[in-house]
Amino acid sequence: MHALAEAERNTNNVMEKMLNAVFMKKILLLFILCSLACVGFAQTFKTDTLQNGKVTVTKDSRIDLLGQKMTEYNEALANKIQMVEGYRLMLLNTTDRSMAMQVRSTLLQQFPEQKIYMTFLSPYIKLKIGNFVEKSAAEEMRKKLIDAKIITGNIYLLPEKVEFKPEKSNQPEE
Repeated sequence: MHALAEAERNTNNVMEKMLNAVFMKKILLLFILCSLACVGFAQTFKTDTLQNGKVTVTKDSRIDLLGQKMTEYNEALANKIQMVEGYRLMLLNTTDRSMAMQVRSTLLQQFPEQKIYMTFLSPYIKLKIGNFVEKSAAEEMRKKLIDAKIITGNIYLLPEKVEFKPEKSNQPEE
Protein backbone atom coordinates (compact mmCIF):
# COMPACT_ATOMS: atom_id res chain seq x y z
CA MET A 1 0.00 0.00 0.00
CA HIS A 2 2.76 2.29 0.91
CA ALA A 3 4.50 1.64 -2.42
CA LEU A 4 1.31 2.39 -4.31
CA ALA A 5 0.94 5.77 -2.60
CA GLU A 6 4.54 6.65 -3.37
CA ALA A 7 4.15 5.64 -7.03
CA GLU A 8 1.05 7.85 -7.24
CA ARG A 9 2.99 10.79 -5.74
CA ASN A 10 5.85 10.28 -8.23
CA THR A 11 3.34 10.17 -11.08
CA ASN A 12 1.73 13.39 -9.84
CA ASN A 13 5.20 15.07 -9.57
CA VAL A 14 6.12 14.02 -13.11
CA MET A 15 2.76 15.23 -14.45
CA GLU A 16 3.19 18.55 -12.62
CA LYS A 17 6.65 19.04 -14.09
CA MET A 18 5.39 18.24 -17.61
CA LEU A 19 2.49 20.66 -17.24
CA ASN A 20 4.88 23.35 -15.95
CA ALA A 21 7.25 22.76 -18.93
CA VAL A 22 4.37 22.97 -21.43
CA PHE A 23 3.05 26.08 -19.71
CA MET A 24 6.53 27.72 -19.79
CA LYS A 25 6.89 26.88 -23.50
CA LYS A 26 3.52 28.49 -24.26
CA ILE A 27 4.45 31.64 -22.31
CA LEU A 28 7.82 31.83 -24.11
CA LEU A 29 6.14 31.38 -27.50
CA LEU A 30 3.59 34.09 -26.64
CA PHE A 31 6.39 36.45 -25.58
CA ILE A 32 8.33 35.86 -28.82
CA LEU A 33 5.23 36.45 -30.95
CA CYS A 34 4.43 39.70 -29.11
CA SER A 35 8.02 40.90 -29.52
CA LEU A 36 7.98 40.18 -33.24
CA ALA A 37 4.67 41.97 -33.63
CA CYS A 38 6.04 45.06 -31.87
CA VAL A 39 9.21 45.05 -33.99
CA GLY A 40 7.18 44.60 -37.15
CA PHE A 41 5.07 47.68 -36.45
CA ALA A 42 7.95 49.80 -35.14
CA GLN A 43 9.13 50.95 -38.60
CA THR A 44 5.82 51.68 -40.26
CA PHE A 45 5.62 55.42 -39.36
CA LYS A 46 5.66 57.12 -42.78
CA THR A 47 4.79 60.77 -42.19
CA ASP A 48 7.55 63.36 -42.48
CA THR A 49 8.43 65.21 -39.31
CA LEU A 50 9.78 68.19 -41.26
CA GLN A 51 6.82 70.56 -41.55
CA ASN A 52 7.87 73.53 -43.69
CA GLY A 53 11.03 72.25 -45.45
CA LYS A 54 13.57 74.41 -43.58
CA VAL A 55 16.43 73.23 -41.40
CA THR A 56 18.21 75.58 -39.04
CA VAL A 57 21.77 74.75 -37.98
CA THR A 58 23.30 76.68 -35.09
CA LYS A 59 27.10 76.59 -35.13
CA ASP A 60 29.16 77.26 -32.05
CA SER A 61 31.63 80.11 -32.65
CA ARG A 62 34.38 78.06 -31.00
CA ILE A 63 34.40 75.71 -34.01
CA ASP A 64 35.93 78.47 -36.18
CA LEU A 65 38.54 79.13 -33.49
CA LEU A 66 39.37 75.43 -33.32
CA GLY A 67 39.75 75.28 -37.11
CA GLN A 68 42.10 78.27 -37.05
CA LYS A 69 44.21 76.72 -34.27
CA MET A 70 44.45 73.43 -36.18
CA THR A 71 45.59 75.28 -39.32
CA GLU A 72 48.29 77.12 -37.38
CA TYR A 73 49.45 73.89 -35.75
CA ASN A 74 49.66 72.04 -39.08
CA GLU A 75 51.63 74.91 -40.68
CA ALA A 76 54.06 74.98 -37.74
CA LEU A 77 54.48 71.23 -37.95
CA ALA A 78 55.20 71.41 -41.68
CA ASN A 79 57.84 74.12 -41.14
CA LYS A 80 59.49 72.35 -38.19
CA ILE A 81 63.15 71.36 -38.33
CA GLN A 82 63.48 67.75 -39.43
CA MET A 83 66.36 65.32 -39.18
CA VAL A 84 67.39 63.96 -42.61
CA GLU A 85 70.34 62.06 -44.06
CA GLY A 86 73.07 64.53 -44.97
CA TYR A 87 76.68 65.53 -44.37
CA ARG A 88 78.84 67.37 -41.84
CA LEU A 89 82.49 68.31 -42.00
CA MET A 90 84.75 66.96 -39.25
CA LEU A 91 87.28 69.73 -38.67
CA LEU A 92 89.09 68.83 -35.50
CA ASN A 93 89.64 65.91 -33.15
CA THR A 94 91.95 67.05 -30.37
CA THR A 95 92.65 66.96 -26.66
CA ASP A 96 93.63 70.67 -26.64
CA ARG A 97 90.53 72.52 -25.40
CA SER A 98 91.94 76.03 -25.92
CA MET A 99 92.80 75.27 -29.55
CA ALA A 100 89.29 73.84 -30.13
CA MET A 101 87.70 76.98 -28.61
CA GLN A 102 89.91 79.25 -30.73
CA VAL A 103 89.00 77.41 -33.96
CA ARG A 104 85.33 77.47 -32.96
CA SER A 105 85.31 81.25 -32.37
CA THR A 106 87.12 81.86 -35.69
CA LEU A 107 84.57 79.70 -37.51
CA LEU A 108 81.66 81.52 -35.86
CA GLN A 109 83.10 84.87 -37.00
CA GLN A 110 83.88 83.85 -40.57
CA PHE A 111 80.90 81.54 -41.19
CA PRO A 112 78.02 82.76 -38.99
CA GLU A 113 75.41 81.08 -41.22
CA GLN A 114 76.85 77.62 -40.46
CA LYS A 115 76.08 75.71 -37.28
CA ILE A 116 79.10 74.52 -35.28
CA TYR A 117 78.94 71.28 -33.30
CA MET A 118 81.44 70.77 -30.50
CA THR A 119 81.31 67.44 -28.65
CA PHE A 120 83.47 66.04 -25.89
CA LEU A 121 84.14 62.30 -25.84
CA SER A 122 86.80 61.79 -23.21
CA PRO A 123 89.61 62.69 -23.79
CA TYR A 124 88.87 64.11 -27.26
CA ILE A 125 87.06 67.25 -28.36
CA LYS A 126 85.45 66.93 -31.79
CA LEU A 127 84.54 69.96 -33.86
CA LYS A 128 82.08 69.59 -36.74
CA ILE A 129 80.41 72.18 -38.96
CA GLY A 130 77.31 72.37 -41.13
CA ASN A 131 74.01 70.77 -41.97
CA PHE A 132 74.48 69.85 -45.61
CA VAL A 133 71.75 67.90 -47.34
CA GLU A 134 73.71 67.67 -50.59
CA LYS A 135 77.24 66.34 -50.83
CA SER A 136 78.22 69.05 -53.33
CA ALA A 137 77.39 71.80 -50.81
CA ALA A 138 79.54 70.08 -48.20
CA GLU A 139 82.43 69.76 -50.67
CA GLU A 140 82.12 73.46 -51.54
CA MET A 141 82.28 74.41 -47.86
CA ARG A 142 85.28 72.13 -47.41
CA LYS A 143 87.13 74.02 -50.16
CA LYS A 144 86.26 77.36 -48.52
CA LEU A 145 87.65 76.14 -45.18
CA ILE A 146 90.85 74.87 -46.79
CA ASP A 147 91.29 78.22 -48.61
CA ALA A 148 90.70 80.15 -45.37
CA LYS A 149 93.46 78.07 -43.68
CA ILE A 150 91.62 77.97 -40.36
CA ILE A 151 92.26 74.23 -40.01
CA THR A 152 95.78 72.90 -40.44
CA GLY A 153 94.89 69.21 -40.60
CA ASN A 154 92.56 67.19 -42.81
CA ILE A 155 88.86 67.99 -43.12
CA TYR A 156 86.66 64.90 -43.38
CA LEU A 157 83.22 64.62 -44.94
CA LEU A 158 80.93 62.59 -42.62
CA PRO A 159 77.51 61.21 -43.54
CA GLU A 160 75.19 61.98 -40.60
CA LYS A 161 71.65 62.89 -39.68
CA VAL A 162 71.47 66.66 -40.08
CA GLU A 163 68.92 69.37 -39.32
CA PHE A 164 66.78 70.42 -42.29
CA LYS A 165 64.25 73.23 -42.20
CA PRO A 166 61.89 73.14 -45.21
CA GLU A 167 61.32 76.35 -47.14
CA LYS A 168 58.05 78.12 -46.37
CA SER A 169 55.72 77.83 -49.31
CA ASN A 170 52.82 80.24 -49.67
CA GLN A 171 51.15 78.13 -52.32
CA PRO A 172 48.44 75.76 -51.08
CA GLU A 173 49.10 72.11 -51.80
CA GLU A 174 46.69 70.31 -54.07
